[in-house]
Amino acid sequence: MGEPSGGAHRADHDVDRAADALAGALVAEGFVTGDRLAIYTQNNPAFVIGLVAAWKAGGIAVLINPMNRERELRYMLTDSGVVALLTLDDLYRTVAGPLIASGDTDVRTVITCSPLDFQTRDDTRLFEGVSREAVDGAVDLTVLIAAHDGSTLPRPAFGPGDTAVLTYTSGTTGEPKGAMNIHGNLAFNAQVYRDWTGLRSGEPILAVAPLFHITGLVGHIMFAIIAHTPLILMHRFAPDVALDAIREHRPVFTVAAITAYNALSAAPGATPEDFESLRILYSGGAPISPAVGDRMEKFFGAYIHNIYGLTETNSPSHGVPLGVRAPVDEASGALSVGVPVFNTVVRVVGEDGEDVPVGEVGEFVTSGPQVVPGYWNKPDKTAESLPDGALRTGDVGFMDADGWFYIVDRKKDMINASGYKVWPREVEDVLYTHPAVRESAVIGVPDEYRGETVKAYVSLQEGASVDEQELVDFCKKQMAAYKYPRQVVIVDELPKTVTGKILRRSLRDGN
Repeated sequence: MGEPSGGAHRADHDVDRAADALAGALVAEGFVTGDRLAIYTQNNPAFVIGLVAAWKAGGIAVLINPMNRERELRYMLTDSGVVALLTLDDLYRTVAGPLIASGDTDVRTVITCSPLDFQTRDDTRLFEGVSREAVDGAVDLTVLIAAHDGSTLPRPAFGPGDTAVLTYTSGTTGEPKGAMNIHGNLAFNAQVYRDWTGLRSGEPILAVAPLFHITGLVGHIMFAIIAHTPLILMHRFAPDVALDAIREHRPVFTVAAITAYNALSAAPGATPEDFESLRILYSGGAPISPAVGDRMEKFFGAYIHNIYGLTETNSPSHGVPLGVRAPVDEASGALSVGVPVFNTVVRVVGEDGEDVPVGEVGEFVTSGPQVVPGYWNKPDKTAESLPDGALRTGDVGFMDADGWFYIVDRKKDMINASGYKVWPREVEDVLYTHPAVRESAVIGVPDEYRGETVKAYVSLQEGASVDEQELVDFCKKQMAAYKYPRQVVIVDELPKTVTGKILRRSLRDGN
């Protein structure tokens, strides 16, 4: 055990040296090749140090959403067999500590950190009321680094097929599954980001996506490592804090959900001039409506390129090449998610598993060096989702005659209204064209006559005013009778995941 060091370490502390020290400390505590270190923090420098240290010690990092509570944390720690945990001190006190004390996990080493560690600024907007305190039953990260400073370990004999991290899927159709993201997956897609964007060494990356999420892991950390470039971190995304970071550090690239771009453009005092350095913009994690894309381009002065992938594809499987504008499908109004990236094959298949003709809707099935080999200790789920190594994505869409891919929706979100298929995405895109609408989400709800009918939830632009019936009539004029929403609800905010993806599931659960 140890007391926290007297002052917060600076962000310019050598990450490689700090990771060497932490790896040495882990090994001294009995951590061996193949062991798992769970990282349960926000977007702090400690996350990056812990990730690299796990690999230097020959182990696997298990990435855990800091919003997860005791039940979810228990499942992931036990499912992955974690033996060491790196977590924020407040998360240890409120969530992890009681769980570890219960003896229900295999965790034997706990390391705590503070949001104040490695900071270049004490931003009270993020850290109000935060203090650094010793935690019973755990050792402080800065104490460990100081105690083991100068440690070096033999280079682990990793191959491209060895598991680097476990990233847990959302579990929307059952218990979460630990995707085994191997070193070869991460290296390949880090290079994809580098080649796809043309980012030069030294051009900073702004980390907007959560680091525990596959976009943050690959599109921020791995990309920064391979490109030898600074990574600008914030404890968590807050538009005003992000705006200050952009003004101070002048990042060139970011990848974020379109909702984050929306929030940045609405930050108090934000002007287009603030974002002039951000010349390479990508968006993933949530679909972009063409209308929203156009609005964001006018504000940021740069085109936001779509990128598409899943946890199991280690971020991108598709992307819009830099400098190219994605086409919009005339029939559905959908904006293309791009073309398959290098060395990647994507089939569009029907219910029978056979390829459908160009232009017809089917499920995307992806093969390539970025596709995970399977799920941790779940051979049945691996066989179901990854037959012969090809990922059945669960995303439904089509390819046009020029090779551009379009997402229609998730298979499970399809609405059946009087026997007609209604894809929520199409209705949402129509709603986005109304000048008062900021965000929209569409779900199916029970209907005695139709079986299901279409219900829309919307949030409005600041200062905008519109009533529900006006929005119903707006859609009715532009859509087939079975598609337009019979019900519209105006809310202040739509529920979202920590990555900014709108949660239709939460809306369905409330009906």
